[in-house]
Order: sequence, then structure tokens, then C-alpha cells
Amino acid sequence: MTIRPVLVFAVAVLAFATTACLGGSSGPITAADGFLEAFAAQDLDEAAARTTRPEKAGPALVSAWEELGAEELYARSGAARISGDTATVDYIYEWRLAGGRSWSYTGQLPLVRSGGGWTVRWSGSALHPRLGDTQTMALSVRQAPGARVNEQSGSDVLIPGTVSRVTFDAAESAEPQKAAAAVSRALIDIDDRLTPQRILDSARAADGVYTVIVLNETEFGRAGPRLIGLPGVRVTQEWDLTPADRKFAPDLMTQVRQAVIDDVHGRAGWRVVARNEGGAETGVLHEVAAQPVPSFTLSVDRRVQNAAQRAVDGRREQTMMVVIEPSTGGILAVAQNAAADRDGPVATIGQYPPGSVFKTVTAAAAISGGLATPDTVVACPSAITIGERLIPNYNGFTVGNVALSTAYARSCNTSFAKLASELPAAALSEAAATFGIGPDYVIPGLPTYSGSVPVSEDRTQRTEDGIGQGRVVVSPFGMAMLAATIAHGSAQTPYLIAGRETVVDGPRPVPDPAVVRGLREMMREVVLTGTADRIADQGEVFGKTGEAEVAGGSHSWFVGYRGDLAFATLLVKGGSSDNAVGVTRDMLAALPGGYR
Repeated sequence: MTIRPVLVFAVAVLAFATTACLGGSSGPITAADGFLEAFAAQDLDEAAARTTRPEKAGPALVSAWEELGAEELYARSGAARISGDTATVDYIYEWRLAGGRSWSYTGQLPLVRSGGGWTVRWSGSALHPRLGDTQTMALSVRQAPGARVNEQSGSDVLIPGTVSRVTFDAAESAEPQKAAAAVSRALIDIDDRLTPQRILDSARAADGVYTVIVLNETEFGRAGPRLIGLPGVRVTQEWDLTPADRKFAPDLMTQVRQAVIDDVHGRAGWRVVARNEGGAETGVLHEVAAQPVPSFTLSVDRRVQNAAQRAVDGRREQTMMVVIEPSTGGILAVAQNAAADRDGPVATIGQYPPGSVFKTVTAAAAISGGLATPDTVVACPSAITIGERLIPNYNGFTVGNVALSTAYARSCNTSFAKLASELPAAALSEAAATFGIGPDYVIPGLPTYSGSVPVSEDRTQRTEDGIGQGRVVVSPFGMAMLAATIAHGSAQTPYLIAGRETVVDGPRPVPDPAVVRGLREMMREVVLTGTADRIADQGEVFGKTGEAEVAGGSHSWFVGYRGDLAFATLLVKGGSSDNAVGVTRDMLAALPGGYR
């Protein structure tokens, strides 16, 4: 019975002795803490001096901080174990690395008793448990692949990568004309617009360094050898998003690039690697995978865009077309020819009088206000005077008294001028808003202007507005919205980049279904028996032609839809509306068989 208290006492004495040995002034924990505190405080000479091999430890400690790009280190000791004149002390390292990266791990410091005290026995494990005595560790960053931009069917339209910017400074060349010709020869098969004269004129206008072109890697591989060494020419490389095909919607792709360029970089991946004395990587100590940004998807349809582009490129006048998907509001195509490109993105922000295509809005206001239906008989004389304004029909034609649908199909100015004069002051503005014309649309990647239809108290002004020759102005984008609304039955919210929300500022009431039905009936009549009969062979097309008189000529318009394609085509000073019908027909005919 006397043994139990003795045993308890003995255990207590042993525990006291162990604690004093581990944590006392000369214990292994104290020695480990001294090393860890100096290492974390970047007092690396002091930390090295607390090891058995300062000449080896010093460079390794310095290398760890520098090669990791470390900003902070939190180091603390844990449990200790003693075996004779050797001991190990657990440690925890928490590194704070550049770029907000963090890395933590545990290991064990080996210690030896020397001269009555304890010292860290130097080895690579003092830095990391998997590090050999002759190894160091370093941070390696791997950038995430840049996001791509795809069109609706998934093919790339903008791709990330290294690009080569080709610049030309005419002042640095003794013979700038000769140098411009050499640059043109090197690049003409990539961009046939880069003639020697255009390059020279642009360089002189820039009065300094002029960017001739930005080449992707494939293009630079073809043209680079012919550019290097030309006087006044410099080639610099940089990262960018570049067109997969520079002929595909070039103006639109410029707008899209600007919208997404700041968001295409994912989160970089990184790892900490072990290196041998020769600098070769021998293992991975820690790794965080890169997190790329998903590709951006556009509503643009390559087949529709290409068909529209080929159609507008066939004209010399400024020619443009916008195509919208009525079921979704997606922008399927924005096409402009080179003549239009010179004035910027006019297909979506241009302001033009709509001429007779605006009779669609006038008809809607009349039907909604109870003035007429498609079957109402209206007069279509060769000319009519309203207030002080004489309104004639084109070439003075007349069809007498006919149904409103016939007057619409034949585009009788006199019939619609009379209707407009009888409408309330705000009727045209309110009707236009139901078809998406008037509100402001903030569409990421696409600058837009839908149109302006002012409220008019003046009867004569309202008469002119009603046939699209007054103060009303629209863009092809706005008129494509009108066509899409009639096709769908209500105004959709247009978009270009999937996931990027469009902000609409302005009212867009839902049109009366009876109005929509009436407009569809009349637009179909335009194609079957009216002014757009040349497109009747392209399926069930609904449309309205228009010719807007302007100083020096007239604009040619055609607006309509087929299936899930709504379009607006404009030829600036293109004359007869038949020209716009022809361009639209070329677009529809170029689409794959059975498409939409």
C-alpha cells in the first residue's frame, strides 16, 4: 500500500524534470524558438548562427525568402521529443507570398545538445520536411489561359495570345514612300486595304509613330521576316485578344474586345518547387491549379454575319444591316461595308430619317387608336395638302380608295399623312416605344441608338413625322428592334454577350395583339403584292420598304423578318428602296438551305 504514493511522486518529479529540460533557458524548445523567431523576422544571419552549419544555413535561408517572393512568415514551435543528445521540435510555417498567396505546412526541426545547450542541426528539413540538404525551394507562377470569345455556334472569333504590333514612323525613313511600299507588300495578303499610299498618308497624318496593323502569331509568322529591318518600321510583341479572322465583323469585334479585355484573365496557378544545386526542378512541394475564366459567348451567328457582310460588301454606297433574333433578342449580325466603316459603328448608332418604313409605326398608332384596321378603306390620291404642306406620292401615283393594307403595301404617302394628321400629339411617340424605338439601350460590347420620335402638337409636323420625313430619326438597330418586336409580339431585351445584362432606360409597353396581327398581315402583303415582291422567293418574308428624301438624294430602307430573323437594311443615299430589298435578298439567299 505504500508503493502507490511513491510512484505518483516519481512521475511528478519526472514530469517536472522533462518540462525544465524542454522549455528552460537551455531546452530544445527555447533553441527552436530562437531560430524560428529570427527566421520569421528575416534576421537571417542570427537564424543561421543558431544552427550547426551557419555557412550552409545562411544562403539557404536567404534563398527561401527571395525565391518564394515572400512578404511575411509566421513560424511557431510545437511539441518536442528528446532522445539522449538529440531532439526534434515540431514547427508550423505560414508563408504570405506575393499576389495574396498563402502556404502553410508542418515539419520538425532537428536539434543536438552541444556544450550544455541545444542547437538546430542544419538540414533542408528546417525549411521544409521534403527538402534535401542541397536543395532550395522557389515559387513558380503559371498564368491562367486567357478566355476566348466565341460566336453562337461555338467557333472562336477572338483568341488570346501574343500579338505583334507593327508601327511605322515616316520621319525615321530616308525614303518613306519606298518603305511604305515594302510594308504594303509584306501585309497586303493579310489586309488588302493596306496600300502603300494609305500607309504613307496615315503615317504622315499621325505625325509620329503610326500603328499599321496588329498581327496574331500565325500572321506574324508569314509577314514578320519581310518586316524586320525596314527603315522606320518597328515590331513589338504584347499580349492581347485578336480576331481569329480579321474579316469577320471587324468593327463589331473591336467593340467586343473593348468590352471584355479586362475580364479575360483567370486566376493564375502557382506551385512551390524544389531545386537542386544546378537549379533544376526536382519535385513539387505545393501546387494550386490555375482557374481560367470561361469563354465568352456572343449572340452573333457566324452564318448570318457572313451572309449579311457579303451582301453589304456588294454595294459602293454606305450600306449596313442589323439582324436580331426575335425569340431571344440576340444580336445575330451587325454588318457594314468599308464605306460605312469610315464613319464608325453607324449600323447601331447612326441617326437617319426612316422614310416610309415608319408608316409601320403610323399604322400601329392608327389601329391602336381606333382610326383604322387593315381592312379600313382609305383614300390614296396622288397628292394631299395638310396645313401648309403638300404631300405627294412617289411619281404622283394613285390607287384611289383602297384598304389600309393595300395603301401600306403600295406605300401611299397621302393615306398615311392623312392618318398621322388625325392622331393625338403623343400617339407616334407612344406607338414607337412599344416597338423598342426611343428607349436607350446600354448593351455591353455594342454602342446603340434606337431612335427619336418627338411628341408633336403641330398638325403639319405630325403629318411629316407620320411618313418618316419630319423630325423622326432612327438607326438600323432601332428598326431591327421594330421588326423583331412585330415578329415576337413584344419587345425583347437585346444583348450581344451572354451573361452581360443590357440596361434599358425608357418605357416599352407591350403592343396590343390586334395591332401586331394587323401589322403582320400588312407586311406580308408588301412582299406578296407590293413594293418588296422581288424577295417573295425567299420564303415567308414580312417587310416594309422605305425611301427617305435627304439633301442630295434619298436613303434606301427595307425592314422586316423571316422566321426567327428580324432585319433592317439601309443604303445611305442608295435611291430606290428596291436596292435595300435586293441587299436583304442577297443575305437570305446566302444562308444555308433550310436555315431558320
